[in-house]
Amino acid sequence: MKERDNQIVFSAELFIAHRFRTDIRSETGLYFTSGDLGSDVPLSDFRHLRGSLVKSRVGGREAHHSAAMLTLARKLKKDDGGKAGRSSATSDSTHRVSIRDRLLTKEVADLEANLPSTCKASFPDENKLHHFQLSVSPDEGYYQSGKFQFEVDVPEAYNMVPPKVRCLTRIWHPNITENGEICLSLLREHSIDGTGWAPTRTLKDVVWGLNSLFTDLLNFDDPLNIDAAEHHLRDKEDFRNKVQDYIKHYAR
Repeated sequence: MKERDNQIVFSAELFIAHRFRTDIRSETGLYFTSGDLGSDVPLSDFRHLRGSLVKSRVGGREAHHSAAMLTLARKLKKDDGGKAGRSSATSDSTHRVSIRDRLLTKEVADLEANLPSTCKASFPDENKLHHFQLSVSPDEGYYQSGKFQFEVDVPEAYNMVPPKVRCLTRIWHPNITENGEICLSLLREHSIDGTGWAPTRTLKDVVWGLNSLFTDLLNFDDPLNIDAAEHHLRDKEDFRNKVQDYIKHYAR
């Protein structure tokens, strides 16, 4: 590009020749300003229009222009810029998915070989290892005899970010809300105490952590469901009764 009279002037010949790998010849050298650009011309019309010459004046000098040249730069700049952005975003996304899927191929095999006896994993679509359901059936404690379903979604950015997990079974639990939100430290993307997610963790860690929410990791001191924690503090037996009532209605 050249600057003349405070206007951005393009070499249409060089632009078209480079873009379409074709020769465009003239005796004077074809230039046009951004002000010369008229209505858009479809790229498919280029070969039909490039021989149609019009006259315009640039910098006080007369030059012949192809009609397509007067509109094509703006079109190509817009299209190429959009394609570059889309191509870059698509490439990044595909790369991340590829990394995730390679990791999951190994991790799912390891998970299935090391599931706790109280857990069962199921994959609605065996071609989509990033989405599965986990069933936890505690054999001790408050939640014994219940069957609790979790939905696990592994995002494209895995393993730089943790899986997204939601409890599908309504439950009365200090660390799980009745809407299915879960408080489990290793599912936190950012944690100041170092107990949150790290790329060294795997799906097996997630499953064992969810299983432990019903035993070792059951935490009344740092609750997500404050009402459930306070209920336990007030009356442990009544808390147990409500847990069993929820199991009877929602977790069979």
